[in-house]
Amino acid sequence: MFAYIVRRILYAFPILMGVNALTFALFFMVNTPDDMARMQLGTKHVTQVSIDAWKEARGYDKALLWESDAESFTNKATETIFFEKSLSLFMFDFGQADDGRNIGQDIKTRMWPSLAIAVPTLVIGLMVNITFALLMVFFRASYIDLGGVILCVVIMSISSLFYIIGGQFLVGKLMQLVPISGYSDGFSAIKFVLLPVVIGVISGIGGGSRWYRTLFLEEASKDYVRTARAKGFSELQVLFKHVLKNAMIPILTGVVVVLPTLFMGSLIIESFFGIPGLGSYTIDAIQAQDFAIVRAMVFLGSVLYITGLVLTDLSYTLVDPRVSMDN
Repeated sequence: MFAYIVRRILYAFPILMGVNALTFALFFMVNTPDDMARMQLGTKHVTQVSIDAWKEARGYDKALLWESDAESFTNKATETIFFEKSLSLFMFDFGQADDGRNIGQDIKTRMWPSLAIAVPTLVIGLMVNITFALLMVFFRASYIDLGGVILCVVIMSISSLFYIIGGQFLVGKLMQLVPISGYSDGFSAIKFVLLPVVIGVISGIGGGSRWYRTLFLEEASKDYVRTARAKGFSELQVLFKHVLKNAMIPILTGVVVVLPTLFMGSLIIESFFGIPGLGSYTIDAIQAQDFAIVRAMVFLGSVLYITGLVLTDLSYTLVDPRVSMDN
């Protein structure tokens, strides 16, 4: 297993290098260091001297990819913006944002509001979706099953913005049960994250429950389930001891897709509710065209996603002993 983990880590480096190179290329196709300096300094009465000083202070005074004036071949490649920024990134030294803020400190501060929303939404949503899907499978081919499928389709058909705006208006403004936006530290944060969590769970019921229902129905039609019924197991025992257990691998695969959002935050929910998490942090950086923050957040998201894939493969051995890590 140790060799498998090492191989996956080694495989991750080319992927991370490609993601970093693509982010760099896409950003500097539409921006130059001079454009970035003017945006941070202001477009009016900005001298070239102040632009050059801004670029020098942030390491943007070098060539992008190739320094033709350098003496050696190695220096031609290393004395560039791409190499210096990439090297620090792989050392998890995110440096400073283009406006001077410490990106690493911002991430440490903003990850907690994102986790306060993402973790309850993931855990509660997973339990609700699996329970609802098992309920539909238990009453399959009945009006309860049909009604559940129709409800899922209706929920899926409505934009998440409707749930956000409707929840803010109904619960926040009319009922005045929770604040519409904002955030606070400590236990007082519960009143600020309660509505976003509820909206996140409700908006995800449609797609999640239908997907789990499909998984459970596929498992319920297999021979080992018919054998269990023939041995006298009740339908509840069949669903929980056999169907649910054997559907855990695709469930874990689905969970890993949303794993990066635990740290990266929800872009839409955090923006609408004024939550100072990593999601709103990324949106603000994109709007401000802050390359340092955008690059750091894309890189961090890629690392988290690859880590989630490795953890998912490792968890397969716990769910299904037939899965081997030798290959």
